[in-house]
Amino acid sequence: MNLDIKITHVEQSQLKTVPQDYSKLAFGQNFTDHMMIMRYSEPNGWSPAEIIPYGDITISPAASVLHYAQEIFEGMKAYKTSTGKIQLFRPRLNFERLNTSAERMCMPQVDIDYVLAALKELLKIEERWIPSQKGTALYIRPTMIASEPFLGVHAAKEYLFFIILSPVGSYFKDGFKPVKIMVEDKYIRAAPGGVGFSKTGGNYAASLKAAQEAAKKGYSQVLWLDAIERKYIGEVGAMNIAFRINDEIITPELDGTILPGITRRSVIEFCKKRGIPITERRISVEEIIDAVKSGTLKEAFGMGTAAVIAPVGAIFYKDTEYLINNFEVGEYSRLLFDEITGIQIGEKEDLFGWIEPVN
Repeated sequence: MNLDIKITHVEQSQLKTVPQDYSKLAFGQNFTDHMMIMRYSEPNGWSPAEIIPYGDITISPAASVLHYAQEIFEGMKAYKTSTGKIQLFRPRLNFERLNTSAERMCMPQVDIDYVLAALKELLKIEERWIPSQKGTALYIRPTMIASEPFLGVHAAKEYLFFIILSPVGSYFKDGFKPVKIMVEDKYIRAAPGGVGFSKTGGNYAASLKAAQEAAKKGYSQVLWLDAIERKYIGEVGAMNIAFRINDEIITPELDGTILPGITRRSVIEFCKKRGIPITERRISVEEIIDAVKSGTLKEAFGMGTAAVIAPVGAIFYKDTEYLINNFEVGEYSRLLFDEITGIQIGEKEDLFGWIEPVN
């Protein structure tokens, strides 16, 4: 493929110092030396990609994204194996989901093969930033915003697409340990016919109030319920969710209000291959509470790119906190975490074809 990418390197003397102690590295607060950028305009389409020094972006105060929230993004990771190989985990699914979000938000599609090839070039340039310690990765944030300057409610005709990179350690400060989540029955995240399945900034902005209130009570995540009956479980603030009742894993079905997570999909595929019973269906919060009381709820866990698998040790609902599995990591939580992260970092064989090599 002729990439036709213009590359502008940071001067050697201006290169940043790469973090060494990832145990003290806050998630998503350190950024590499370079970024990738593309511009779109009608009727010209996308310009060739450019790799440029990481820095601020200048847009008009009238840019549509600032007024009408035409914005989408993705989250993915690059890993370095013990042998020095750089690899991505199912990146085509991320760019397919980006295009799905773009379609819903009236934004232009990207050429998946092209942007993936451009991303690989960026990763090769930034190889020194990709950590190799266990539990670490280089977080990748592709983003598209409406950059056309105008005031008026209609889809923009100019867009900016960029990718930035950030070395990260564990998403949760306490590492792979159970977290506490709070069921939200006052606010809603998404409604049928809305944009809940899209990875767009407005979904996350709307979740902040509930997240703040949960944090004040000592809970790290919000567990959302459906918008109509406030009864059925949707997803957690930054993850999909699954529950193990007896020996069956149950995760809410994709109904248009839930983000179709790449990790969620991988968990389902892994369980089916291993013969672990897993079901996608509607599940009510009352069913979960009843399972806690009866002792049939063996474990619960979140699923997402940032944390991979996040065991849930307690659920707060209607002024009562319910412990799950004695606030310990469950059997399937540990298995799924070890297997998926093992594939990501090259310690376990990739029997699924999930890995996309970079170098």
